[in-house]
Amino acid sequence: QVLRTALSFTPPQLSIYHLTVEPNTVFAKFPPRLPDDDTAWDMLDRITETTAQVGLERYEVSAYARAGHRCVHNLNYWQFGDYLGIGAGAHGKLSFPHRIVRQVRLREPQRYMQQALAGQALAQAHEVPRADLAFEYMLGALRLRAGFALADFCSRTGLSANAIERPLQQAQERGWLHSDLHNVWPSEHGFDFLSDLQALFLPD
Repeated sequence: QVLRTALSFTPPQLSIYHLTVEPNTVFAKFPPRLPDDDTAWDMLDRITETTAQVGLERYEVSAYARAGHRCVHNLNYWQFGDYLGIGAGAHGKLSFPHRIVRQVRLREPQRYMQQALAGQALAQAHEVPRADLAFEYMLGALRLRAGFALADFCSRTGLSANAIERPLQQAQERGWLHSDLHNVWPSEHGFDFLSDLQALFLPD
């Protein structure tokens, strides 16, 4: 019913997420009743079928859009693009010639404003270790139905395609990925087991 109500507004793009209960939240303290895995899979099939009937294509694991209406903001995240976090609690990712840095701004608004005026609003800033770059890239890129171009992987991580040769081969052997000379994209099976697929790219 909720999906049909949302679709009645004819949205050009729709994001739909399965609820994940995070630690230190009200839901963690008072867990809601969640559907079991089989029901959740049935719900996903129904969502994909229903959105397709109104012209929305599943272009990302949790997003559906009409042609020309994919969320550019989110695509930047999934394609390992840079973004500047401004405001209390904001996250950012910045690429430099030989390093990639992730930043987090101070979370409490009053403290953030005081520290920002002093030019010290960062709570954290850390360089992404080289060993983690492939996994971090895949966390976003494999969310996309179209996958990624090998040339983009190389230019955005600074790694060569050889760095992911082994996990790519393992994923293809399991039927989770397809590839050609230039591009890599998840299969239907890989899309269904996205976390397992991404985990293949974790550093040894």
